[in-house]
Amino acid sequence: ESDVKWASRWDAYLLMNDDQIHWFSIVNSLMIVLFLSGMVAMIMLRTLYRDISRYNELETQEEAQEETGWKLVHGDVFRPPSNSDLLCVYVGTGVQFLGMVLVTMIFAVFGFLSPSNRGGLMTAMLLLWVFMGIFAGYASARLYKMFKGAEWKKLAFRTACMFPGIVFAIFFVLNAIIWGQKSSGAVPFGTMFALVLMWFGISVPLVFVGGYVGFKKPAIEDPVKTNKIPRQIPEQAWYMNPTFSILIGGILPFGAVFIELFFILTSIWLNQFYYIFGFLFLVFIILLITCAEITIVLCYFQLCSEDYLWWWRSYLTSGSSALYLFLYATFYFFTKLEITKLVSGLLYFGYMLIASYAFFVLTGTIGFYACFWFTRLIYSSVKID
Repeated sequence: ESDVKWASRWDAYLLMNDDQIHWFSIVNSLMIVLFLSGMVAMIMLRTLYRDISRYNELETQEEAQEETGWKLVHGDVFRPPSNSDLLCVYVGTGVQFLGMVLVTMIFAVFGFLSPSNRGGLMTAMLLLWVFMGIFAGYASARLYKMFKGAEWKKLAFRTACMFPGIVFAIFFVLNAIIWGQKSSGAVPFGTMFALVLMWFGISVPLVFVGGYVGFKKPAIEDPVKTNKIPRQIPEQAWYMNPTFSILIGGILPFGAVFIELFFILTSIWLNQFYYIFGFLFLVFIILLITCAEITIVLCYFQLCSEDYLWWWRSYLTSGSSALYLFLYATFYFFTKLEITKLVSGLLYFGYMLIASYAFFVLTGTIGFYACFWFTRLIYSSVKID
């Protein structure tokens, strides 16, 4: 018997002593967003407005010959990238992931997912992942058709199997290791079978349905014509080197979320309860905006230096924040956790690898769509003969 009411018995676990830190993290993230928004606004208003009015005033052919900057590469900017099929697969998977995370967060914010039911969040995420397959198929097929691809069934199959396949393989190996240790934490064979059944029974067919609908739609028209022969890309400055700019692009999105990440890691690995989903939702929105803005800024600089290979770079720029996430997880392992057993260490790094891979797909897709919208916007506003 206890005097504490049933509804209040969880309060001891759910006491929130450190909300100041969360507010500090959000203010810190908002500063990053405001800085980036200022940059984007400056590019959009000042530079682009000036550029577009100047390009549209070019009267004579001699003046037109002296074009510079991003206008020069208009004939190549929408040329399909190398490995375009793989890009379509990753973008589709990212859309699926974004849908899953958004709906899960909204459910959690409204209190449908109780922190006391530890498996509830995971079950909800898995079910949503499976049903979001239809959007994955649709997004990848639309992009694939724009790249003039023809084999949509092959693409749908790759979209349905690639990301879950890699994750399932890592998960299966980790589970086999725990099984070998005869641990009660191992996922039973029946559950594994149910997961595979959900994947191939619901997710794969839904991806095919989405792919079919997406491929039936008319292809997205490019705002400018693509030249037959690709232009030569001039020698780039050291700071426009793809590797350097991709790695720089991942720092800010990671910086916007890393304080909240500390609490999430603590709740997963140190058995504390994470239930402040309102904060998490705010941080997630900030992450989306930061990924979009940093990618647009770097994409604009890239196009100005006459490098038109932006498709993959836009994906990798914001996606590289996953590398910092994994490095932070490694730092967390050595500073906060006291794990000495090899199996426990393998488990930690295996699961953090899956989390980082998922984060890469999510942030990369946001950056890609931001750039896709941005390039279409700027090139559709210039008069090109």
